Amino acid sequence: MEQVYNFNAGPAALPKDVLTEAHENWFDFRGTKANIMELSHRSKAYDELHKAALERIRSLMNLDDSYDVLFLQGGASLQFAMVPMNFLSKDKVGGYILTGSWSKKALREAKQVGHGEQFGPSDSEFRKIPSATEFHQPDPKVYDYIHLTTNNTIYGTQWQELPAFSDVPVLIDSSSDFLSYDMPKDSFDLLYAGAQKNAGPSGVTIVVIKKELIEKGAKEIPHFLQYRTHAEKNSLYHTPPTFSVYMLSLTLKWIEQQGGLQAMQERNTYKSNLIYNVIDQSNNFYKGWASIESRSKMNVTFTLPSEELTRAFIKESEKEGMMGLKGHRSVGGLRASLYNAVPLEAVQYLEDFMKRFYMANRNK
Repeated sequence: MEQVYNFNAGPAALPKDVLTEAHENWFDFRGTKANIMELSHRSKAYDELHKAALERIRSLMNLDDSYDVLFLQGGASLQFAMVPMNFLSKDKVGGYILTGSWSKKALREAKQVGHGEQFGPSDSEFRKIPSATEFHQPDPKVYDYIHLTTNNTIYGTQWQELPAFSDVPVLIDSSSDFLSYDMPKDSFDLLYAGAQKNAGPSGVTIVVIKKELIEKGAKEIPHFLQYRTHAEKNSLYHTPPTFSVYMLSLTLKWIEQQGGLQAMQERNTYKSNLIYNVIDQSNNFYKGWASIESRSKMNVTFTLPSEELTRAFIKESEKEGMMGLKGHRSVGGLRASLYNAVPLEAVQYLEDFMKRFYMANRNK
């Protein structure tokens, strides 16, 4: 089969080893003579898979018993609503650090539920992440929680150091850099992430949450929207997205085999530096959207001198077997998403293409 290099922002590339194993077991999952999608979520075969996937996340993130790991659905978008429904009380505020479109959408949902407001500074063009030192400590008498988004796929920005808020819970949308680096677990009280960037296909959302925070959640909202409901049932309150959990489990195993989160962090740093070096050495032919100190290791965003060159770049890159390099419509330009499963050879291929395209078009 002809090679295609996948730089899509999500759903994104999956490891070849994962796709191969899923293909080999397509008609016979663990001796059941059936596909995993055909099995009951109450069956022994699926139950073993389900529990193993939960434990793999615990192991990779080095989580102790004070945390629960949940498998939910609805992506980060449902979490935008579930978070304030569970934890935003009538007489307090949910503070939202705004660094891009997704954090703005999270704040919008909070305002539907109660009093959500911007917390701290924000760059109007979303080119820069605020420094961790720019934030004051929120008053727990005023704030129920602080929410932030760790990586911004559209703008190509990422927190290099998360701010520490000691007196209120910190709730994190980590959808686009989940499991891409070794995040200190004491930096959050709740973390949620759609799997479709670094951890598998779309369909399953991972939530890592402190048990003590679950107990503080609202009880007057529908049971399905309470985190405690899913924690008490080990994420089997209703039929889970069994195939997505299966692919998640295979991807987690692949991350383990690569050396875990520290290895992912080192590899992702190396990959992104290859592309940023081309940008920085192009005499402004390629211009990065994000400020240097806020650059994402997951999504490299950049522009060219003209729309004509941008269209030519996309067209020629597609002819050479690369897909997903067109930038988001709200920013334009180009975007290379370099998630865990994007192999080094793909990034080197893109690096070489960018150098050749520069040499051929630098005087236009």
